[in-house]
Amino acid sequence: MEESAILLELGQRIRAQRKRIGLTQEQLALVADIDRSYFGSIERGERNLTFTVLCRLCEALECDVADLSAGLPPKRAA
Repeated sequence: MEESAILLELGQRIRAQRKRIGLTQEQLALVADIDRSYFGSIERGERNLTFTVLCRLCEALECDVADLSAGLPPKRAA
């Protein structure tokens, strides 16, 4: 799986969790102390976010990193 596909999948998972807990992009960005436009680019898979930013997002999303990153990247076939 290409890096861009992994980032897109991660962004989609973040978006789904954000919607599950009922926050707008602006609300989540505020809680996670991330610029809203930067956050939007994360959800679109355009940013390779740092682990620290991912941890802040997970705290705001009420989940842990494993919830969002399970299966990423996919294991290679032997």
